[in-house]
Amino acid sequence: MPRNKDLKRLVRARMTKTGESYTAARAQVIRKSQSKNPQPVAAAATADYAKLAGMSDEAIKAATGCTWKRWVGALDHYGAAELSHRDIAKLVGDKYKIGSWWRQTVAVGYERIKGLRDRGQKRDGSFGASKSRTFNVPVQTLYDAWANANLRKRWLDGASVKVRKATAPKTIRLDWRDQNGGVSGIVAVGFAAKGPGKSAVAIDHGKVPDRETANRLKQYWSARFDALGEMLAHSDA
Repeated sequence: MPRNKDLKRLVRARMTKTGESYTAARAQVIRKSQSKNPQPVAAAATADYAKLAGMSDEAIKAATGCTWKRWVGALDHYGAAELSHRDIAKLVGDKYKIGSWWRQTVAVGYERIKGLRDRGQKRDGSFGASKSRTFNVPVQTLYDAWANANLRKRWLDGASVKVRKATAPKTIRLDWRDQNGGVSGIVAVGFAAKGPGKSAVAIDHGKVPDRETANRLKQYWSARFDALGEMLAHSDA
């Protein structure tokens, strides 16, 4: 298979020639490369799916009932490598009754394993930053810390955001621009109750132009989650 820079060059060239989307062009380039240079069966069988997906087999099996190897086999059966990200996630949810957050996780992990996207990269070629954290507060309290503008300002470090859509206490989508006026994007936020006094938040900061910016945003969100935890620990809200 071509190396990353060569792959992107070939994909862009095919897009120009055929008018295909990045995802479709990339899939065709990879398929062509694999047909010319097929991998030995033994090498394919020993692929580290968990490392490629970015999540351990133990974690994905605990949440979904299947290891990455079983997910790859199941989704390959339905030709998922030819589907869009949205359609893969829909397949996982509809066919296997997996909740919204984990169906997205399975879809992203599968795409990484199949070489349809790099770590942190979207199917359209752009990048994103993802982060999650569990806090010792009820899910409604955690949700309010994001939905309430006054509370949000206390830990978000001056970033300019606007709520696009919110479904309490499950999801929020934010238009986002940093305090220096750069890196505009969309932040999708999901909340999950982990018990009466514990809950988790997971964010996906999309529309990021490159890996360097995505890595910087991961550090940013890690620091913001630390500040959020401090506020929740000392808040009467």
